[in-house]
Amino acid sequence: MVQPVLGILTLYLNDKGLLEEKPIYQRMTLAGKKLGLEVFVFTPADVNYSDNRIHAHIYDTASKSWSRKWRSFPHMIYDRCRIQRSHRFVQLSHFRKKYGHLTFLNRVLRNKWTVYRTMRKEDGFVPHLPMTRLYESPGDLTEMIRKYPLIYLKPINGTGGRGILRIEKQQGGEYLIQGRDQDRRIVRPQRASLSGIQGRLASWDLKGNRYLVQQGIQLKLPNGRVHDYRMLVQKNGKGEWEVTGCAGRIGASGSITSNLHGGGQAIKMQSLLSDWIRNEDTAADIMKKAEDFGVKVAAYLEESYGRLCELALDLAIDRRGQIWLLEVNPKPAREVFAQAGERETYKQAIVRPLEYAVWLYDQKKRRKEKQDKQDKQVPSLD
Repeated sequence: MVQPVLGILTLYLNDKGLLEEKPIYQRMTLAGKKLGLEVFVFTPADVNYSDNRIHAHIYDTASKSWSRKWRSFPHMIYDRCRIQRSHRFVQLSHFRKKYGHLTFLNRVLRNKWTVYRTMRKEDGFVPHLPMTRLYESPGDLTEMIRKYPLIYLKPINGTGGRGILRIEKQQGGEYLIQGRDQDRRIVRPQRASLSGIQGRLASWDLKGNRYLVQQGIQLKLPNGRVHDYRMLVQKNGKGEWEVTGCAGRIGASGSITSNLHGGGQAIKMQSLLSDWIRNEDTAADIMKKAEDFGVKVAAYLEESYGRLCELALDLAIDRRGQIWLLEVNPKPAREVFAQAGERETYKQAIVRPLEYAVWLYDQKKRRKEKQDKQDKQVPSLD
């Protein structure tokens, strides 16, 4: 019996061959072994295009060590590649184009602006989407600032809280500008008049760097820190969408975002939401609605963009209990659950893509066997 093989596709973080999520890949290799699934890791730079072989990174669960071996292409590919501004991302684009016919657990989702416009086509999602515009001229920013007391400026392809700005109208009529630069460092808060905002932001090159202007949701806790929720929606071992977990995130002091990489902390959703809403029954009802919403979003985006196996949704919940979708992340980390003390959810988050891969392999195998049987039953023309 042929053992199914899953190749985890990733990118080197630098030209020295550093891989970002090795501890996760080690856990996936071990979990895959228990499921009868072989797992190896590779990047586009490891592919020999002339003979379609891969110089793979393989983790030995017995010796607990990594080695390199030449392998044939896997039965399935799990794409974990995040956006980079480097030649490695060009290699990735070439790989995806050449081998796009292979079985991927997850396809490319597109940028924030495209996803937002796709979501707005479905009427049921519109009340959950903060108003968002593509920054094409200073007028786009001015119009949004006049319409909303709080707005965020986000890079169209940014991740991890990099390059995000927050502009909030103050009681005296001035505007407070806060943010993080491309290295996630907190930018010194500045104040400006409406007419002076553009001058303050000139160095950010909002148009050249392709920014979005988004309606802000008031999410400051009594201690002044912002918060939101990270929901992980994944395919299970039956090929069905299911919420694996949802955890709260509280930003660092002085931060406009809640990202863990920016100094934020994780907390159990129920605890954070109950404190925020101040009613446990209402909070429980909101949690259920959020889960239903998350599954619908995942199914809709898969229908729009092709096969997906997991998505992380960044959700905001205002004082009225309204659920807002701030962002969709197709290559989610799992550490938020470990840091929130939800170890079982963390383990499940690692295992579920593997269970889905086994299910997908079995489905393809059954379809092939059925087709082979039908082909044998076709009468000969001789």
